[in-house]
Amino acid sequence: MSRSLSLAAYLAYARRTGKPGVAPDMPRPEGPLIWAHAVDAARADTLVHLAERLAQQRPGAHMVLTTSGPAPERLKAGGPVIWQPLPEDSIPAAEAFLDYWTPDIVLWTGGDLKPALLISADKADIPRYLVDADEPLLERPAWRWFPDMPRAVLGGFVTILARSEAAARVLRRYGAPESIVTVTGPFQEGTMALPYTHAEREELASLLRSRPIWLGAMIQVAELDTLLSAHRDTSRLAHRSLLIIVPDDLEDSPAIREVLDAQGWRYVVWSEGELPTETTQVILADTRGEMGLWYRLSPITFMGSSLVSGQYGRDPNEPAAHGSAILYGPNVGRYLNRYSRYAEAGAARIVRDTGTLAAAVQRLIAPDQAATMAHAAWDVASKGAAVTDSILDLLLDRLDLLEAKR
Repeated sequence: MSRSLSLAAYLAYARRTGKPGVAPDMPRPEGPLIWAHAVDAARADTLVHLAERLAQQRPGAHMVLTTSGPAPERLKAGGPVIWQPLPEDSIPAAEAFLDYWTPDIVLWTGGDLKPALLISADKADIPRYLVDADEPLLERPAWRWFPDMPRAVLGGFVTILARSEAAARVLRRYGAPESIVTVTGPFQEGTMALPYTHAEREELASLLRSRPIWLGAMIQVAELDTLLSAHRDTSRLAHRSLLIIVPDDLEDSPAIREVLDAQGWRYVVWSEGELPTETTQVILADTRGEMGLWYRLSPITFMGSSLVSGQYGRDPNEPAAHGSAILYGPNVGRYLNRYSRYAEAGAARIVRDTGTLAAAVQRLIAPDQAATMAHAAWDVASKGAAVTDSILDLLLDRLDLLEAKR
């Protein structure tokens, strides 16, 4: 059998054996639509973030996001992302999906390429992009039986962004044109710097001078005893230490004040306009929309909602984007991939109780220790943001080109 017939044989098989699938239960939104596929939960979260940024810059743009598993947890009702299960890799299923959604662009992440789906997009004249191409996800045993298939599938992409040089070598070995492959590093969600009031930051920095500061962000009442015990232990080593507490739920502020009063802490309440003095031990930052201020003031952040069971953690990208070292508890299931990424880079450290939290804070109040972790956190966050920016630019440029042709 010739090389050209092998691909034709696969596609013929994919046409005979496939079924159209179940029709979606929602209409296609008006305006530009990207079909994006995520091979895992981490990439799904990153694509949701990308869609939110795309919608900010191109109002009315939407993304239909497919996964082989369940819908991402962070999807927002009424947001720019519509989740759908990935159609089976057959011609009838691909044609039914593309006819219904009529996407303007296909954005495929990682690998695990589906030939019938992707080549059907070519036949529908839909430009497609492969981003975050990852070496282990590109190897497909079936390709040995259809040797011309990888060349046809990879050659149909407008651009391929590879996660590593190793991935780029695999792509070239399978026949991807050199001209369309670029090594960018991993596609990981980053976070834009949060707003803050410069004058407030300068005033507080002057009042606090060189005091050791650490932040407890998104704290549950059930975590408060651990947090305060760790702060008391730290204060014995560094008596000028200051803890900033941001409740996860502002309605918990009265309960937090009761605990602070009962334990005899000297504290100020930010929502009441109180400013810290030299003897203040705790700031209760019970307002919303000012995390940019607290992250900038605090070289160390403990991300709360992570010590007690039943919680799932909060987003570590926020402190990382502001150059803060990250501490976190074991219950971060919703953001596990992100915490793992920062931990592997030496930018985050897990704590489990008062002793481990106090030990971590005491180590990090040495400026060089916190600075090392904070720099690593910022480096990871900024690299992820740079790749996201480049992908966003690709999408916007292509949408501009498509709009100009209409």
